[in-house]
Amino acid sequence: MEINKIKLDILAIGVHPDDVELSCAGTLLKHIEMGKTVGILDLTRGELGTRGSAELRDKEAAAAAKLMGAAVRVNVRMADGFFQHNEENLLKIIRVLREYRPEIVLANALTDRHPDHGRAAKLTADACFLAGLRKIETHQRGEFQEKWRPKVVYHYIQDYNLKPDFIVDITPYIDKKIELIKAFSSQFYDPNSKEPQTPISGSDFFDFIKGRAKNFGRPGGVAYAEGFNVARVPVVEDLFELS
Repeated sequence: MEINKIKLDILAIGVHPDDVELSCAGTLLKHIEMGKTVGILDLTRGELGTRGSAELRDKEAAAAAKLMGAAVRVNVRMADGFFQHNEENLLKIIRVLREYRPEIVLANALTDRHPDHGRAAKLTADACFLAGLRKIETHQRGEFQEKWRPKVVYHYIQDYNLKPDFIVDITPYIDKKIELIKAFSSQFYDPNSKEPQTPISGSDFFDFIKGRAKNFGRPGGVAYAEGFNVARVPVVEDLFELS
């Protein structure tokens, strides 16, 4: 008997809860409206964050996923800041990939100010490849899992000003994206908070998010966009699909 029948079109993976909302929420909202099934995988609980707690961030992540309309949100509870590129952590991601069988994976930035981001990008990309090898056997809830390899892995851009390989127009979704980010109220601006100030907790941070989206959109002639990088050159079957 098949335990889980959810089949995802897109799985967005972030090493910290809120990575996905900050970097590719507009893209996910757009595809949900297009009828695609979207899920989120958090690798850690963000327990080393200056503000809030792991328990609070769990609740915020669940609320954000519900607000977005994600079909599923999973957390595999790797060690924030100290997770390693090893068999144990690769298998954690592989099990999720084989369970939900996404066609597309969105992953952390290839390189970034936070060392977790680049390490998570490599870990995720390697897991996506290994998940397609039948001789790597995994089980989830006691059930054998068939091999599964996503068609593509795209890396969203985070803190560093990386040049995108492509952008996604998120103009109609920018306000909802900000709303999703604000679901993580422990991390961002709250005038009543007694928590320490951080580079992302000021009231001007949301202006930065919108400004970044404007910068991504400008070369493509759209108001707001999110940028992505590719580690493997994609194949194009139809030139008319590009714009």
